[in-house]
Amino acid sequence: MEIDVNCDLGEHAGSGNPGNDELIMPFISSANIACGFHAGDPFTIENTVMLARKYGVRIGAHPSYPDRENFGRKSLKMSDMELRETLICQISAVKTIAEAAGERLVHVKPHGALYNDAAANYDLARTIVMAIKEIDSSLLIYGPSSSQLKNAAAEEGMKFIEEFFADRAYNDDGSLVARNIEGSVLYDTNSVIERVIRMITEKEVITITGKTINISAETVCIHGDNEMAPVFARELMTRLKTAGISVQPVR
Repeated sequence: MEIDVNCDLGEHAGSGNPGNDELIMPFISSANIACGFHAGDPFTIENTVMLARKYGVRIGAHPSYPDRENFGRKSLKMSDMELRETLICQISAVKTIAEAAGERLVHVKPHGALYNDAAANYDLARTIVMAIKEIDSSLLIYGPSSSQLKNAAAEEGMKFIEEFFADRAYNDDGSLVARNIEGSVLYDTNSVIERVIRMITEKEVITITGKTINISAETVCIHGDNEMAPVFARELMTRLKTAGISVQPVR
């Protein structure tokens, strides 16, 4: 049994702030690299790509709404053309930098509000999928298992990878609990790891209301912007191995 573990990285800027990236990288199999529109910058993209290369981690782009002020966590009104252009700019930046380093871009995972909006809005999801397809139709698209993004990807013949969030609470309908609701983010390392293993082995999760729902995923996301993230990433890999689950990129 195996699972891909991905992490949102490169969410800092400048050479003087390396963040947790290198401490996390040995314990994951895929990196979602911020494209500069909610966090990061060209230097950080390149540095994160080189770290991924060093540790044999698959490279992904993590585009967002153009909203550094709110870290990409606020929905923005954009026309289809505006969104297409900003996505192509962001994804192409990571793709170009990766290829210059002798690596390749493998997947795309929308960030923050863009991710959540694409889960519920088919037209928005299709715009995202079409922009990704325009760049490279072989790119994998990471997103929630129950979402319009999955539907749009299927209609365009794009490979969709269902994702589970290790440290985020779920609603009864399988959506993520909004961050402004108490209990939306989970902090207890042991319980978070246990729910990840349960999702992998039993394909279910307990929601914020205590209900057990079915859920399955090919990749598990951990967040790199918490100071305990390196400890959690290391412990997660150790516990997964103990449970007979290897951390491997999506095949």
